[in-house]
Amino acid sequence: MTPEQLSEVIAAALNALVDKGSVSLPDGAPTTVHVERPKNRDHGDYATNIALQLGKKASMNPREFAAVLAAELQGHAGISGVDIAGPGFLNIKVSAGAQGEIARLVLEAGEAYGHSEPRGTRINLEFISANPTGPLHLGHTRWAAVGDALGRVLRAAGNDVANEFYINDRGIQMDKFGASLMARANGQEPPEDGYLGGYVSDLAEQIVAAHPTIRELPESEQLVAFREAGYALQLREHQDQLANFRTEFDVWFSERSLHEMDAVDVSLKMLEDQGRSYTEDGAIWMRTTDFADDKDRVLVKSDGSLTYFASDTAYYVNKRGRGFDRCIYLLGADHHGYVGRLSAMAACVGDTPGEELLVLIGQLVKIYSDGQELKLSKRAGTIVTLAELVELIGVDALRYTLIRYPADSPLTLDVAEMTRQSSDNPVYYVQYAHARLSSILRNAAEFGIHVDAESFEPGLLSHDREGDLLRSLAEFPQVVAQAAELYEPHRIARYLEDTASAFHKFYDACRVLPQGDEEATDIHSARLVLVAATLQVFANGLAMLGVTAPERM
Repeated sequence: MTPEQLSEVIAAALNALVDKGSVSLPDGAPTTVHVERPKNRDHGDYATNIALQLGKKASMNPREFAAVLAAELQGHAGISGVDIAGPGFLNIKVSAGAQGEIARLVLEAGEAYGHSEPRGTRINLEFISANPTGPLHLGHTRWAAVGDALGRVLRAAGNDVANEFYINDRGIQMDKFGASLMARANGQEPPEDGYLGGYVSDLAEQIVAAHPTIRELPESEQLVAFREAGYALQLREHQDQLANFRTEFDVWFSERSLHEMDAVDVSLKMLEDQGRSYTEDGAIWMRTTDFADDKDRVLVKSDGSLTYFASDTAYYVNKRGRGFDRCIYLLGADHHGYVGRLSAMAACVGDTPGEELLVLIGQLVKIYSDGQELKLSKRAGTIVTLAELVELIGVDALRYTLIRYPADSPLTLDVAEMTRQSSDNPVYYVQYAHARLSSILRNAAEFGIHVDAESFEPGLLSHDREGDLLRSLAEFPQVVAQAAELYEPHRIARYLEDTASAFHKFYDACRVLPQGDEEATDIHSARLVLVAATLQVFANGLAMLGVTAPERM
């Protein structure tokens, strides 16, 4: 019996009590009841405080209300006991048969276990959004892992999600990039405010090799040619490296396209029509102070040039025009000041911040190796790159470790700890559990024992360790739903670690396969079904993190 099923049982019991006149609830019985696993296993399998919530409404002492509800629940076939604790808490024990049915439920659902029915909510999830003027670095790497995992979790929760990469391919930085490439190709130093690092020389060589006559162009044309060629090469590198890191984007949106499609003019007209902009000293301003911003924001300068905020506004309006119900921005710690202005901008175009627009801020991450912080890059010259991190640590270990912590917390990691193959390394611990489960199933096949979810007897799974593992499997859908609701994919990783612990304890206490000449019995078959169900949950959870589920380690 899952927490959701128990919630339905309790709600049905409340309705029955109302129908019989045993209790009176003016607002009617609730359709759902919150249940949770108590910290102390002796307090039962699940607990609820519903009697404390409804006692006063029913003009009853909560403990008296709890007694009436407990008596009604005692008659349910899936409940083996109900105790009343404290002022009216209900501690509920589920029968072994009802608890064991969870294993069957998991196997019947397969890859869909933990997933919700489609909600029809379209979400635009924007993260990384790097300039195509240099390699992706450590800061981008954290968002690549967390953003991609969040998208996977939101999809599992029934949302229609589009991962979007905003390409900052317009403005003076692109010209500086082109000038730096041109200088290196011509044996010169980049401009003082240009781009340094070995990657600039590498790109320049590639461009010249592909376009041998490029240096013969007039300087102005040459700069544009180097800029565009370098842009294409750097963007392709971003795309390839992110794909290798298992971070996929549905949309690569060019800032240039906003201006090519006149999106800025459309947003300016919208603001003017809604009375949210004004002209002063020859500039056009947005009235963001109407919505708690610390100052109004300039959209068009007095010289007619556009600000970055004008592009930001046009981009948001464009997203909403594409039919997205919610736009989520994942921004780095240095963008904390953007939260207020973006929220005010959304309000100015008629939306509700926190509803249609949500901004999540991530904190910095540092990685150490041999006691030294990784800062220098062979290629970028200033900061360690995504490609170097993947080569040093590996995709699985890097993704899992970056995801398993709340993104809004500063993070300090050690290469040796992330790559250590021992049980104190979380990613190894979780992946090893999946490999061990796979090994059990392979060995079972050699004994001629096969997983049969239809005919197994769930009531045989009555050992305390079996119950702990079953309850952990039952929680997975709730964990996924909560991770999506709170935008916290790290909850999936922590859940898998707890479930790995429950599995190892089960395996140590409950022999799954017969030994020696021992004949296979129904209990072996039942435990094998539990093993298969646990394997499925690990596979589903690791998939949500974009981490592989190895069958051998």
